[in-house]
Amino acid sequence: MSEVIRLDRRTMLRGAATVAGGALLGAAPLLPQDALAAPRVHTRAEWGARAPRRAATVLDRAPDHIVVHHTASANTTDYSLAAAFALSRAIQNHHMDTNGWDDTGQQLTISRGGHLMEGRNRSLAAIQAGDHVVGAHTASHNDHTIGIENEGLYMTVQPTPALWVRLVETCAWLCAVYGLNPYTAIVGHRDYNATACPGDVLYAMLPRLRDEVAGLLGAERRSQVLAERRRGGLPGPRFRFDHGPALGSGDPVRG
Repeated sequence: MSEVIRLDRRTMLRGAATVAGGALLGAAPLLPQDALAAPRVHTRAEWGARAPRRAATVLDRAPDHIVVHHTASANTTDYSLAAAFALSRAIQNHHMDTNGWDDTGQQLTISRGGHLMEGRNRSLAAIQAGDHVVGAHTASHNDHTIGIENEGLYMTVQPTPALWVRLVETCAWLCAVYGLNPYTAIVGHRDYNATACPGDVLYAMLPRLRDEVAGLLGAERRSQVLAERRRGGLPGPRFRFDHGPALGSGDPVRG
């Protein structure tokens, strides 16, 4: 197998999920011997999103990295769908009312109950088309990265099993749609910015995440020497939903 695992993008898009009545449906087989179902994504309409101040920018190209974040919020034990929807509304309110952004910064959010939700406006449609919505989650790198916010604070504890399973499935789906190699595409927020996000524990789990995503994609499991990642001594959250630098001078639009 080639060192870079890259799936044919047009083949992936032919098998991409479709939306009917606002719900994401399963995808067609992505590899000759493997089938990958797209995860259930709860739309903005479902969780009651506010209208954005302006429509998100959509670039006619795929992102090249998937950035894993934590929300730096409480490790709640309310795993219900209602709690997940409330989380999405709280994040949007914080991003728009406190940060002064146009909308939710990240493209996708996963709750501790394992519920996956669309974040920034136009994100789901862009993913299905193989395009990229410019977000506000990784300073100076928003034009080429797609962000996943994982509910909780993972400095000293692991995410819930339900969140972990959904994160693996979501990363596999994105790698399939965009033709990305999980071993090089999946990174943490701290790989780009000076922040402790996504937490020391979740960050240390990223090699396992890459392996499990590769397994879902039917890719060969192999060891790979990667650049040394930045670890301890980075700034932690100062307040709820503060997971580090999200906008920078290199970003093409404001939040």
